Amino acid sequence: MSTTASESTSAANLPLQGILWMIVSTLMFVSVTGIVRHLGSNLPAAESAFIRYAMGFLILLPVFWRMAKSPPPMSVVKNGALRGFAHSFGVILWFFAMARIPIAEVTAIGYVTPIFITVGAAIFLGERLRFRRIMGVLAGLLGALIILRPGFNEISIGQFAQLATAPLFAISYLMTKSMTGESDSRTIVALLTFFCTLFLFPMALIDWQTPTMNELFWLFLTACCATFGHYAMTRALAAAPISVTQPITFLQLVWASLLGILMFDEAVDPFVILGGTIIVAAATFISHRESVMAKRSITPPASAVKLQ
Repeated sequence: MSTTASESTSAANLPLQGILWMIVSTLMFVSVTGIVRHLGSNLPAAESAFIRYAMGFLILLPVFWRMAKSPPPMSVVKNGALRGFAHSFGVILWFFAMARIPIAEVTAIGYVTPIFITVGAAIFLGERLRFRRIMGVLAGLLGALIILRPGFNEISIGQFAQLATAPLFAISYLMTKSMTGESDSRTIVALLTFFCTLFLFPMALIDWQTPTMNELFWLFLTACCATFGHYAMTRALAAAPISVTQPITFLQLVWASLLGILMFDEAVDPFVILGGTIIVAAATFISHRESVMAKRSITPPASAVKLQ
């Protein structure tokens, strides 16, 4: 086979590689939700979140060693601190919601985050909110209303908590945009881990309960799955365009529904599936339009917001 033919075959395989990496990513992130659901609410949400990030800190020690030899710019550190502050509260609310509402519902509501990112980019970054993006935002909000069904069902505290994570995670990713031009992805992830560990520590101390070895084991496994999930997601986005990988994130709702049924005896709610499908379609449409309208993606995909 000639060199040109070999290169063509390699290029043709990249979208498939991206799809496979994104499938792995969805499985890892659903594993995280399943583990946290298994742990339940025995440990306070802030403490669980702190231990998860402290474990992640240990996993990323080689990256911190490299950063100590070559520190990132102070502007990146400052933005990393602001991002970590917002993200810390989002993670606490996510742990709180995960212990109280079905896995599929947590996953479906989580897809609302890219909608907040789109609106936030227009308000704070001066991005033009085109008609198509407005339609995508409205469709995403419609999907959220279908899931929550206000007026027909009482909205639970767990649903409120998960909804509140959306703007907090949106702030986190808008801050990330300001960092990507100045630093590499490993440094950005390491800074998030460091500052989340730092900010979560005092909140964890407020209602600290000594964790069992079993709980520490599961939280360490959570950190491992989340770290590998982010790695797989990065490989997917590097191999294929957002318009190819974005629809694959819908599998996370499928995996979440199956996990809830098989492991936790959770009934399938057709409104959650319908609403989640609409939200994913809206987020996919927004990301596709951004990939067409600009050389550089501005709005992060739904998959990029899974940073539990």
